[in-house]
Amino acid sequence: MKAGDFPKEIAAFRARSPVRGRKTLQAAMLYNRTMPIPERLNPTFASARTPAPVHLDPLEKARKRLIVALDVPDAAAAAELVAQLENTCCWFKVGLELFTAAGPAVIEPLVRRGHSVFLDLKFHDIPNTVAGAVRSVAALGVRMITLHAAGGPAMLTAAKAALNGVENPPELLAVTVLTSMDRTQVNAVGLDRSPAEQVELLARMGLAAGMHGFVCSPSEVASLRALTGPEAVLVIPGIRPVGAEAGDQKRIATPAEALRLGASYLVMGRPITQAPDPAEAAEAILREMAGAF
Repeated sequence: MKAGDFPKEIAAFRARSPVRGRKTLQAAMLYNRTMPIPERLNPTFASARTPAPVHLDPLEKARKRLIVALDVPDAAAAAELVAQLENTCCWFKVGLELFTAAGPAVIEPLVRRGHSVFLDLKFHDIPNTVAGAVRSVAALGVRMITLHAAGGPAMLTAAKAALNGVENPPELLAVTVLTSMDRTQVNAVGLDRSPAEQVELLARMGLAAGMHGFVCSPSEVASLRALTGPEAVLVIPGIRPVGAEAGDQKRIATPAEALRLGASYLVMGRPITQAPDPAEAAEAILREMAGAF
């Protein structure tokens, strides 16, 4: 990007983003010039932590930031998808559907084959129970774990403390407001706030509890990046390629838009996993993401 292009980029984002603050947008754009992946989330399990190359190919940058959601009913379906995608993608998400059907055993082959696993179970319980769950799943070799920020600061603090002394611990991600929720849904659960206001409240609470990773929708990623700074890990679902249907998602963006606004990682499921050729669909999305760099 040439120096003269920067104001034009800011104006373009202001025109299409729900976030209007100039400082917020400038922070997101400045962050996007380098968009570092924190070293603690190096997707390999090597003990040596060598700095990432300064000049990565845009497609390789995209490959390190795409997480494919294995939202399938059983281990066999997951194995088939991974076989189709493992030469294209390096991150896979195991969520409630697959984990409930196949159990922790579904994670071992992914880790053994060198893939990075995002375990998305969204823990939400009393602090002691969540701490125990975090210790248990950390032993599986996953790289990221989700828990609901709405569980409160005591729960978040207990979860973080549960990883003390764990070698190469996973990143804890505090889920703010689900991407399926709009203002009507947020108000229906008794909160007299907009989704954006609730995301900020929960993120500030999470930061105070020592959290460094968050999950939010694309609509809040720029403001959350400005709030958390460049080192925070922001994992963004609700991503839809250009021309794709929104489905049950309410607050969405295209891959390139989300990256430009400050996302660390993008989570995508149906646009890839339900495509006639998942590998071809993933490659197309990676090319779309690469345009952000």
